[in-house]
Amino acid sequence: MDILSRRCVSALMASLLLFGCGGGSGGGGGAGIPLAGSPTGQGSSGQNNGGQTAGNASGGGTQGGTGGTSGGTAPVPATVAMANKLGKPSRVLFGLGATSIDDMKSQDIHPDIVERYLVGVGSGAWPTWNSPDGAYVTYSAQATDAYGAVPMFTLYQMTANGEGNLSSINDPTFMNKYWGQVRLMYQRIAEWGKPALVNVEPDFWGFAASQAPGRDLTKMAASVSGQPECSTLPNTVAGLGQCFVQMGRKVAPKTLIGFPPAFWNGTPVEVAAMMRAAGANQADFIVAQTSDRDAGCREVASPPAECQNGSAPFYWDATNQTSPNFHDNQKQYSDYRAALGNGLPILWWQTPMGVPSDTPGGTDQHYRDNRVDYMLTNTQEYGDMHTIGLVFSAGGSHQTSISTDGGQFARLSAQYLARGGAALK
Repeated sequence: MDILSRRCVSALMASLLLFGCGGGSGGGGGAGIPLAGSPTGQGSSGQNNGGQTAGNASGGGTQGGTGGTSGGTAPVPATVAMANKLGKPSRVLFGLGATSIDDMKSQDIHPDIVERYLVGVGSGAWPTWNSPDGAYVTYSAQATDAYGAVPMFTLYQMTANGEGNLSSINDPTFMNKYWGQVRLMYQRIAEWGKPALVNVEPDFWGFAASQAPGRDLTKMAASVSGQPECSTLPNTVAGLGQCFVQMGRKVAPKTLIGFPPAFWNGTPVEVAAMMRAAGANQADFIVAQTSDRDAGCREVASPPAECQNGSAPFYWDATNQTSPNFHDNQKQYSDYRAALGNGLPILWWQTPMGVPSDTPGGTDQHYRDNRVDYMLTNTQEYGDMHTIGLVFSAGGSHQTSISTDGGQFARLSAQYLARGGAALK
């Protein structure tokens, strides 16, 4: 039986709790900015399924058009074009993961995006969670859509042999199973028939770059060309990334695809070059992160296993005077976006949900953090840097969630909507 990382095990358990085995309707890194996008590894609190977003069948992202053909209308910003494809208003969107729709209903929270994980390869993997195979995607998308949100799926299959273990990526037997599940995800999205978002393999790109010769993804072998949708692509990790996009365009053209960079292998400009080789610039959006853990979880004297990485300080300076802070993190992704090219929108993902406090630490599921507070009250800063949305979730079983935050998320998201939202740029 394939071995799952702790993140995958947590995602699997919460997924089964939310949707059961027969369908259902319910719904950073470490310290400071240099580690944003670092391996999160120790267990998501269990985001399960996600959804589709209207993609563009010809490839090349969600760039806006030119308006009219004869009136000289200004181009539509890529963020606005993406919101239009999703059927959402032209403002910075917000979303939730690792949370049942019933819990959202209980607090009258109405996100634009609901995100779920798809984990494992083979026995016990996500296609087996419902019947027929892959119906988990269908049920999740239907439930999310019924609640007025767009489904987002985080594909996290590469940890099937253990986090950072990439020994099977050039094994045709394993990779045929792997690609078969990727195709099944796209097929279920296509059958559903509406837009959905796909976040492609968080952490994998960082591990691959750290193991590739010279950090060159074109020089690390991977099984790709055996898939009919990708028969002309190179058998490398670079070709693997390109295959995600190419298969998605062919099988489920309404799907919007995003790649999450990992900055532990270089500067934003260097990482952008790596990710361009993998076709990230031909996707539809960029997946950005702050951290996936509440700062306070890493500050306590004896942190749980999922918080035993990184180095202090962990709590960000909301005045943006000392590091780590929000403006430094924003600049990191703005630099990456500029270097990647193609002007893709940014979607922030798995943002921790703790409540601000002047007292370091906290207690289990009640650790301090200030990212929800800052990002939902200073949202225009994110809109100004081409953000399409902010997705929040507990990145581990010990982290704060909407069930333990004292109503913070419900209050701040309602206030955000009451203000009319932040403008897209």
